[in-house]
This record gives sequence, C-alpha cells and structure tokens, in this order.
Amino acid sequence: MFVKTSVMVICWVAMAGLGYSQTKKPAPVKTMGAKPAAAKAKSPVKPTGQNTLLWEISGNGLQQPSYLFGTMHILCDKDATLSPNLKKAIKDVQVIYFELDMDDLAEMMSALKYLRMNDGKKLSDLLTPEEYARVENYFKTHKTPMPLSFMSRFKPYFVSSLIGEQVMTCEDGQKNGMEQQIMKESQQYEKEIKGLETPEFQAGLFDSIPYDKQAKDLVSYIDSIDSYKKVTLEMVDVYRKQDLKRMDSLVSKSDPGLEKYMDLLLYGRNRRWVTAMPDIMGPRSALFAVGAGHLTGEQGVINLLKKKGYKLTPLKN
Repeated sequence: MFVKTSVMVICWVAMAGLGYSQTKKPAPVKTMGAKPAAAKAKSPVKPTGQNTLLWEISGNGLQQPSYLFGTMHILCDKDATLSPNLKKAIKDVQVIYFELDMDDLAEMMSALKYLRMNDGKKLSDLLTPEEYARVENYFKTHKTPMPLSFMSRFKPYFVSSLIGEQVMTCEDGQKNGMEQQIMKESQQYEKEIKGLETPEFQAGLFDSIPYDKQAKDLVSYIDSIDSYKKVTLEMVDVYRKQDLKRMDSLVSKSDPGLEKYMDLLLYGRNRRWVTAMPDIMGPRSALFAVGAGHLTGEQGVINLLKKKGYKLTPLKN
C-alpha cells in the first residue's frame, strides 16, 4: 500500500475539505511592517549519523539552506510530533511546499471531483457479483470513513487507500498526519504554503492504471487485509525509527502487482520535483515536506538532488 498511499494525499486533502481533518487555517493576518524571514537562516543543528527524516539542502550556488522532510500522511496522534529542529526549520524558511497546496481551500474542495472514475462506471461494474459482495461485506463489518454507496464511483485505489488508513489502530483512537502538524506550526509565522503537484495531476496518475485492475486489487487487498495490516504496522515502525534504508525495501514489497507502475506513481514524480526544486530554492529558503517513501533509494529525492550537485546533510530529528 506504500506506493498508493504516496499518492493518496489527494484523498486526505479531499476528506479535510469535508471535515475529516481538524486542521483549519484562519485567514492570514496582515501585519504592518512585517518583515520576511531572514535571508540567511542558520542550519538548525549539526549533522548527525543517526536515522533521520530531516535533511538540509545546501551548496550548488544556494545562498541559504533549504530543507527536505519525509512525512507520513496518517499516524497515531502520539507519533505525529515535530522535533525542535523541524520546528526551527519551519520558522526559518520563507515557503513550505507539500505534495499539494493544502492551504488552498478551493483546491482542497476541487479534489473531490477527481476521486471519481472518468467513464461514469461504478465499482459493481468492474467486479463479479461475488467479488462485489465481498467488498460490501467488508464495509458492513468494519468502520470506514464513508459508506460504500458514497464511494461506489470512486477510483478503486482511492477506496483501498482509505481502507488502508483505517487498518491502523491507535490506543486513544486519535490519528493525525505530519502535514497537519507542520501546517499548524507554520500558522504562527504566516508562512506561505505551496504544492509541488495539483489534485488533477495526482488523480490523473490513477487514471493511467486500468480501473478493472484497480478493482481486482481492491478485492485482493480486502481478502488479505490481515497481511496488509502487518505491512502497514511495519511501515509505521520504520517511519518512527526514521530508517530510510529499511523503508526503501518496504516500498517495493508493499504494493504487489504495481511494479510496472512504480515509475508512474513514484520515481517519475521524484524526477519532476527535483527538476522544479532549484528554481524554488534559488530566491528563498524552502521546506519540502513530502511522503517519506519519496526520499529513499537510488531514484529517491535525496540521491537525485545529490546528483544535481547539492549537498544533503542529515539533521537530528
């Protein structure tokens, strides 16, 4: 589920627009004479040899450092915390980039229309009666964010992503996302929030994968929910330990059947982002907060930035 959840942020944003998220940003308050963040923000910390999700980007002509942080879209509330160094990075930068512009209410709401299949089909059209009955039974016997009737025209991978969110249980029942926490922290500084992608682009990635394959994968996911729950819990453990090397191995095994789509859903997006990031970092300092799975491996954002000549320094987190 890791590859699909790396794109499911559009679903998370859409649910935020419907009230499933508790993070709401007030209208910015204009302050007379307010000055932008210092042009030359100091690095929050000295480098560390420990596992980390927070990296400083420097060199290659940059006059000030920028930062890269690996998020997880849904975590138990106790795990969705910001380290002192990440808080300092949020304070020091002038702009924060998520995968989507989560500060744009209109864009959040527009995401809803992209959740639906383009050809007007329903999930029941893509499955045999017996398969559809198994999906119906799952929704009848498990707590889900929305009833199946509401999601019957959703692209099946969005449905499986929402189910994946629910299989993670928390002691207090409270869930949060690192994006939400970063947004909340940034509000006191009135930071500009931007997106590396649009909801239309993210949803279009799922349109490139046949809907009938997505539907069959949804049934397989439901049939093997206990196995996938173990993978999800392992993913959370890896994220908590900030073990990018282990995370890289999880990326490839967490989505069986999607090997041929890895370039579409993960690696191609990494390349697009790294192509855009130099122009963003040139004039000002930025924090890029994207799914942690995008950071890892040969085709991850960290390695791709290094190949472009930037210095990536791990920071204690």
